[in-house]
Amino acid sequence: MASSSRESLSRIVLYHQTTHDPHGNHISILPLITQPGIAVTHIIVAAIHINDDPNGLTLNDHGPADPRYITLWAELRIAQASGIKVLGMLGGAAKGSFTRLDQDQSTFEAYYAPVHDAIKQRALDGIDLDVEEPMSLGGVIRLIDRIRADFGPGFLITLAPVAAALLDVRRNLSGFDYEALEVMRGSQIAWYNTQFYCGWGDASNPIMYEMIIARGWAPEKVVIGLVTNPANGAGFVPWELLKVNLRLLKFQFSRFGGVMGWEYFNSSPGGNDKPWEWAQRMTSVLRPGEGAAISDPPAAAGAQDVSTAGGDGTVVSKKSNTDVQVADPDIGTSGVVPVPTDFDYFSDFSNGSDE
Repeated sequence: MASSSRESLSRIVLYHQTTHDPHGNHISILPLITQPGIAVTHIIVAAIHINDDPNGLTLNDHGPADPRYITLWAELRIAQASGIKVLGMLGGAAKGSFTRLDQDQSTFEAYYAPVHDAIKQRALDGIDLDVEEPMSLGGVIRLIDRIRADFGPGFLITLAPVAAALLDVRRNLSGFDYEALEVMRGSQIAWYNTQFYCGWGDASNPIMYEMIIARGWAPEKVVIGLVTNPANGAGFVPWELLKVNLRLLKFQFSRFGGVMGWEYFNSSPGGNDKPWEWAQRMTSVLRPGEGAAISDPPAAAGAQDVSTAGGDGTVVSKKSNTDVQVADPDIGTSGVVPVPTDFDYFSDFSNGSDE
């Protein structure tokens, strides 16, 4: 496969949860658009929480319509107009959202309705399901099916498992088996924002990613999740080591899925003053020569052979299990690695919000 095809596939995904500094000043994402040498493909705004009151949906500690988020939503619309896909992250380390959705149908409807409305009101391009609490396989399938039915085939659905969960169902924060989910609903899942940090994965060398691919996972569906700053969680990998590993993986897997970073506001090396420099470094390795955001084709709708526009504007054939340029294919099969026990980490300046 030509180098340009590889470059058009690898995603650069950034989570954006800490939207304000300790003084209440808005943290702008516009440098991701205006600074040179950046090709971020997706921004995931976090974290949407379903609370006891079905109508009490919050983005971190405030309702999505709270005035503090006016500038945030405006900037995200600019990002969308610039070709960046914007998703919302549901759930995270603050438990409860998926427990409430994993109940009888009437309870599900009551708690799902505000999520549906928020997606519509904010014109999100997708939803990231970060299930860090026990949930049944049937429950997550019901949720995915409902989202797909409501928002159509072009709407992105991603999940955020810890890396160990793709190797061993017992090393899992979500309860359900991700291999079983991929077999049953892989055609509806664009990719996995896989957490290679906080003791659940290791991004300092390529071995764990290679094990996941050897297990049967499609490389285009496994995005390596990184902490962007040592303060954001354990497992930070210094750039000099990380760039070598990413170049190796990109060379080794022509359809390498890319990277995601948790999170934007203090990303190294620029830190709080220049957090966009992390994205510049990722671009230099994964999308060299690109200075503007390039979005993925729509998520797969279950078809086996669909002609669609690729990330570089060319028309390509999307076939699962074939060696063609595929952004979101329908691949998945069923390495056990030991991991530490549960962890706690916080990265918002408010009341200890979460990923």
